[in-house]
Amino acid sequence: MSEVLRVGLVQMNSRADKAENLATAERLIEEAAARGAQVVALPEYVSYLGPRELHEANAEPIPGPTTERFAAAARRHGIYLLGGSILERADTPGKYYNTSVLFAPDGTILASYRKIHLFDIDLSGNVTANESATILPGERVVTAEIEGHTVGLTICYDLRFPELYRLLALEGAELVFVPAAFTLYTGKDHWHVLLRARAIENQCFVAAPAQIGPHEPNAQCYGHALVVDPWGTVVAEAANRVGVVVTELDFSYLREIRRQLPSLANRRPEAYRGFPVTA
Repeated sequence: MSEVLRVGLVQMNSRADKAENLATAERLIEEAAARGAQVVALPEYVSYLGPRELHEANAEPIPGPTTERFAAAARRHGIYLLGGSILERADTPGKYYNTSVLFAPDGTILASYRKIHLFDIDLSGNVTANESATILPGERVVTAEIEGHTVGLTICYDLRFPELYRLLALEGAELVFVPAAFTLYTGKDHWHVLLRARAIENQCFVAAPAQIGPHEPNAQCYGHALVVDPWGTVVAEAANRVGVVVTELDFSYLREIRRQLPSLANRRPEAYRGFPVTA
């Protein structure tokens, strides 16, 4: 087990040009690896972030061409690579999954997670989204192992559902990834607060690579790719541009926090059984 992991988060401005997006991703993966990152994480919709009318043209099976490129990048640099998320083809015509894939340094797929919570909102006059128009929800909570540490996989809007993160913590997660394309309007008020809350309540590291800037049609992403430690401190944050941020995660610090403030150990699930689980 490695006590310290060096993690690199990629911040991108993906748009409708898939070839350009993937070329940028590969360049930034190389930059993170050159800076010593053992684990590199890409943002949500890394290969395509544009009009839903082009989802069919840009969706792929997994394994497929994009995941093969990411596997090759993991092998080339000898890193663990979280491939952000891509549009995965589904059996239902006109429907897809928003899927995150984690690769080992030899390029094998360690885990694949389909986004559970879909971004269907209407903040009138500010943000309207209907992700479920083309995306199907996932059904599984997913963890994997990196250098002896359990990691959890989530995507963007999942961040607003604390029960998912508690389930990951109960599965042993010490690090949770949140690749995102958070909107500028919601991000400026909620991004830091929610990421810090998920880290504090589950006493884990949270790593959130992000999309930044405008993309079609008429949308804007908040950026601020960042890492939060188990105390809730933001230990690394990307500048307001496309690029990479790299930091170290010290898991001995995580264990010390869990020992000193044992909120996970102090849970009383036997007392929760009388509460309704549905509205």
